[in-house]
Amino acid sequence: MENLNKIEILILAAGKGKRMQSDLPKVLVELKGKPMIKHILESIKKAFHKKPIAIVGHKAELVKSELKDLCFYALQKEQLGTGHAVACAKNICKKAKHIIVLSGDQPLITPKTIKNLMEKHLKSKSKITFTTTEVSDFKDWRKAFTGFGRILRKNGEVVGIREYKDANEKEKEIKEVNAGCYAFDAKWLWKNLEKIKNNNIQNEYYLTDLFKIASKNGDLIETVKIDSSEALGANSKEELEILEKFTI
Repeated sequence: MENLNKIEILILAAGKGKRMQSDLPKVLVELKGKPMIKHILESIKKAFHKKPIAIVGHKAELVKSELKDLCFYALQKEQLGTGHAVACAKNICKKAKHIIVLSGDQPLITPKTIKNLMEKHLKSKSKITFTTTEVSDFKDWRKAFTGFGRILRKNGEVVGIREYKDANEKEKEIKEVNAGCYAFDAKWLWKNLEKIKNNNIQNEYYLTDLFKIASKNGDLIETVKIDSSEALGANSKEELEILEKFTI
């Protein structure tokens, strides 16, 4: 694999977690006795043995005091979306050729998946490689995926991701969803992040809008399919309970 100095790993860790009914930043909500983000840090360490950059925002000092020197830090002063969050880390990532982006509230992502993601990205020379998962329906524990972005494909190729809140009824029926781990060609990422707009229901800069840009440019997008349990996130107490069931 490419020199680890050329790869930076970002963890999105700025969210409030208001639906958790907790004062804690979302990534510090505990799963099996430790903050969700610490599960992810363990997986990163096993995959790459490299210190990641946590993008912090809400109660940033609290996150830093919990994680101490396990991470480097970038600050997102205002929560303006995932695209804006990644842009806040640009200065720390100047030397990187490739950027991995992980969500701080997806604690079941395995070292193997993180490794596979980067290996496929390097091998394919794609501009974006990301994880998806397919569900049979949105019932039972799988209802946790209802709010996930839907993968838009044309002739088998990814042409975009439609965030659930912006999706029409037909798009909401798509069973392949965005599993939220990304690898980007760094040069491509910084150039195109500047182009994304916040014309959506949330008025946020979505990282996923880069897919539309890549597709339009004819830039290569690759996917890594993962097990649905790995893709589970936690935005509510109910979703946290689902995660508990899958955690060893």
